[in-house]
Amino acid sequence: MTTLAYESGINLFDTSEVYNCGSNIFVFLPMHVFNCRRSSLVITTKIFWGGKYVHIFLSSTASLGRLQLEYVDVVFANRPDPYTPIEETVRAMTYVINRGMALYWGTSRWNSMEIMEAYSVARQFNQIPPICEQAEYHMFQREKVEVQLPQLYHKIGIGAMTWSPLACGLISGKYRSGIPPSARASLKGYEWIKEKIMSEEGHREQLKLQELETLAQRLQCTLPQLAIAWCLRNDKVNSVLLGASRPAQLVENIRAIQVSVHTGSKCN
Repeated sequence: MTTLAYESGINLFDTSEVYNCGSNIFVFLPMHVFNCRRSSLVITTKIFWGGKYVHIFLSSTASLGRLQLEYVDVVFANRPDPYTPIEETVRAMTYVINRGMALYWGTSRWNSMEIMEAYSVARQFNQIPPICEQAEYHMFQREKVEVQLPQLYHKIGIGAMTWSPLACGLISGKYRSGIPPSARASLKGYEWIKEKIMSEEGHREQLKLQELETLAQRLQCTLPQLAIAWCLRNDKVNSVLLGASRPAQLVENIRAIQVSVHTGSKCN
């Protein structure tokens, strides 16, 4: 699937120290398979939340070892540490960058005030500020990316790397008749997805899918393709992170690029 993504023009691979039980090693495959230059790829990783280490330097070192890389392009602080001053986080990230372990750093699931504080601290003490925020963004989750982050972009240049364009699979339509045994919502550790789907809000979102399905048919695309194309059409979004469990699903998702190009403003 990594090879398929690379051959289809995808060059950003997002990892985390907790993905695949902490063995985030798959993303170096394109360089070995195609003998491509490291500079042709954008590889990111997330540290802190759910990981083995709380220490930013140790987490970064361990991630690079698993990835078999000398550096990552962006290292993300996955959620702010409530027990550590933001100034300390900024200094630690600056240290990691100055050591050549990462080119930039970003935030994930930080609120606007926390991001702004990190930027202010960096400017005050001549440190390196974050460059982007990883945020959940889909048709049912819009405020942060469409309202909050644009303000930060205009003020301090923060970009938006978005994830979960299918709302953890909800917008794919696979939960209309319940939760399939093979779905992520049925797995241990993902009970929160099941609770979200079965909630009152989840039922309201299921009803909205019927209208979205009609729109997708009119545009001659699938519901997942419509959802991803909708995210891509937002000029406030710098990149959309996709997840897939099988090659056919990845191919379908990639075709959302054609939907985005051909439908233009119709997806807005």
